Formats: sequence, structure tokens, C-alpha cells
Amino acid sequence: MKIGCPTEIKPQEFRVGMTPSAAMEAVQAGHGVIVQAGAGIGAGFADADYEAAGATIIDTAAEIFASADMIVKVKEPQAGERKMLREGQLLFTYLHLAPDPEQTKDLLASGCTAIAYETVTDRMGGLPLLAPMSEVAGRLAPQVGAWTLQKANGGRGVLMGGVPGVGPAKVMVIGGGVVGTHAARIAAGMGADVTVLDRSLPRMRYLDDVYGGTFKTSYASAANTIELAREADMIIGAVLIPGAAAPKLISRAQLSELKPGAVLVDVAIDQGGCFETSKATTHQDPIYEVDGIMHYCVANMPGAVARTSTIALGNATMPFMLALANKGWRQACADDAHLKAGLNVHAGKLTYAAVGEALGMESITADEAIAG
Repeated sequence: MKIGCPTEIKPQEFRVGMTPSAAMEAVQAGHGVIVQAGAGIGAGFADADYEAAGATIIDTAAEIFASADMIVKVKEPQAGERKMLREGQLLFTYLHLAPDPEQTKDLLASGCTAIAYETVTDRMGGLPLLAPMSEVAGRLAPQVGAWTLQKANGGRGVLMGGVPGVGPAKVMVIGGGVVGTHAARIAAGMGADVTVLDRSLPRMRYLDDVYGGTFKTSYASAANTIELAREADMIIGAVLIPGAAAPKLISRAQLSELKPGAVLVDVAIDQGGCFETSKATTHQDPIYEVDGIMHYCVANMPGAVARTSTIALGNATMPFMLALANKGWRQACADDAHLKAGLNVHAGKLTYAAVGEALGMESITADEAIAG
């Protein structure tokens, strides 16, 4: 199989879909690898690194899309890239289709087969290809939130750890999964007073057992959420419903109940955001204000630390990429129910029910797609 890796073109996206190490593994398995010139520069990988791994450097994305059997990326294909996809081509990347009807329609129209990193599962019920970026985004959230909280940036002017005689910032993390746990650990490490909200009692027991001396837990009822939000200097949205649009947990009307200059960091923005007033921003222009409340909603937060993120993502995706290349997507998905869970689009049909429900579109099952 010929595997193609184009340069990411989403604004301020510095990651790359394949590391030289992954390229070498694919070449040694007998596959051809083509990489667009300069694709790895933002993550610290030169073209020579890919050539040393056995890959071929190609000048343009058009050549990559025209000749590759499988396209490996990081972010969802942008409008121009979607026009280059073709029937029967395999796309392996993050998609986040639930809040993105335009991308979904274009993928369906292309006739390609698209497997989404964010819905591949594992035997423990986790999301192994989302987890590395969730860890990065979770650890970044308090950092970018602390910057936004500075008065010069529109925030309340509160220092995360306080100083002797002055209390620390109060940080509320909504969601106790991978993102939330890492966010809470870093925020607490910065000296903040941290509370994590979740609806899973077993998860809260786990967090309390492991981190009870580091941060607090609380049940995420609607009443409890707004009560704690009123006292928070920073609120980190870290909720996830796999493949589906994120629920809106703080409404615009409720912003008036928050402290002026409080900060909302919406890590769920890729799935539409968990605050009603959230809208996707970029690293170039990351924050905005609504009703006196500062919002940080960068849709590709891990792209800010591109080298760390690329290596972490590559470690996770490489085994699945090789399975797809070695066996073809049908056999690979038939052999691995967890990889099959990543199938979102095939031959003009949606194959992930949660996306169909979010967009009001019909879907078939992954098994039907494989059988077809």
C-alpha cells in the first residue's frame, strides 16, 4: 500500500501525521511512504529524516492525494483537501464530525473511507488515539487559562498559586476523564484550589483515592455546577461523549452569575464546545470576551507543543496504521472491533450512529459497511 502524509494546513497547526519512526516501520513492512516536503518541520522533523527512514519526499499535497491509497493526517481535512479525496481512498485522522456538517457532506460526497482517531476504542473502554492529545490538552489548559486570567489579557488578574496572605485561584474542572484529570493535576501543581466535577461515582471515588490530597471532587448536577461556577476564577470544560456533540453545561444567561473576568477554557471545542458561548479560535487569536467573561477555545491546543504532541500521537496511531496497511481496512476492522469503532464514513454513507444523530442524518453500521 502507498501511504501519504501531507502537510497540515489548518491555521497554526504544526503537528504532522507521521513521524520518521512510523515511516520507517511502514517501509520495513513493505509499504511505500510519501511525505509532502516540509510536512514535519513544525514538529522538528526535516525532510532528510523521512528520506533516511525510506520515505519519498513529494512537493505538493495534490500529488500526495492523487497517488496515495491511504492518507494519514492529524486534523480533519480542510475544504481544499476534501476536494482531493477520491472514491476508495482511505483517510486516517481526527475527524470530529458531529459539529461539522460541511465536512461530513464533503466526505460522503468523496466516496472515501474515513476512520476517525477519536472513536477508536480499546478493551478497557478508553479512546487510545484520543488519549495522548487529551493528556496534552489537559496539561495545557491550566497554562493557557493562567495566561488568560492575567489582567492584561482581560482576566481577573488572579495568580494561580496566590502568595502568602493571598488565596490561590479557584479552578473548576468539569469532567473527570483524561483531560480533566491532567488539567486538575497541573492546576493543583500550580498552587490553585481545584475541584473536579463528574457524574460518575466510581470515577470520583477513583480520583479521591488517588488524588484526594491534591484536588477535590464534586457531583456534576446542574445546581452544583452553577453554584461552584459562581466562585470560580477559571472553569475548564473537559467533557466528552465519544463521537457526539458536547453538551452545553453553562449557558449565556449564566455568564452574568460568574465573577467578572473569570476564564472559560473549552477543551471540548473540537466537539462543538461545552459552553453555549464557545466558538473555535486559533493560536494566533485565542481568546475573546462575552459579557465580561474571557473564553479560550483554541480547536487544536496540542498543536502549540507540536513536537511532544506529534511523537505522542505517532506512538499511538502507528500500530493501527500498520494494521490498515498490512490487511486493508476491511480485514483490519473485521479483525479488531476497536479499530472498527473508528469507522465513521464509507462509500457515501455514515457508519457512526452518534454522528448521524447529532447531524440528523441516516447511518449504517460498521458491520454493514464491511460486508458491503
